[in-house]
Amino acid sequence: MPLFSALLRPDAKLQACLVRDASHVTKGAAGEHVGKIQTALIIIDNAQINKAELRAQTYGDSTAAAVLAYKRARKIINPKYQNQADNIVGKMTIAALDKEMLKYEIQANMPNACSGKSSPAGVLA
Repeated sequence: MPLFSALLRPDAKLQACLVRDASHVTKGAAGEHVGKIQTALIIIDNAQINKAELRAQTYGDSTAAAVLAYKRARKIINPKYQNQADNIVGKMTIAALDKEMLKYEIQANMPNACSGKSSPAGVLA
């Protein structure tokens, strides 16, 4: 099952994260795929991520904390070997982020009932 959100779907590293344990995204990772995870966390959870990490698209302390908070809030754990959330973006986490991003994207593109126009999230028509 592939990723579906417009933000995450085009990224091969995130697609791989969805299906391969070796492709989990962990602290120390860097690149566009990390930037997309950061963007999703900011949109979905209003995550507070260090500006230097955002600019460099690096998975540092604040990104790890945002991932952990996201997972704790949604109780994303693998009960086969975990009893609490970790700060790794693995199969379950990327799938959950994708599902929530897709929902956000759909809602953000729905016409405003009063004006018939679309408004970006957080912008009142």
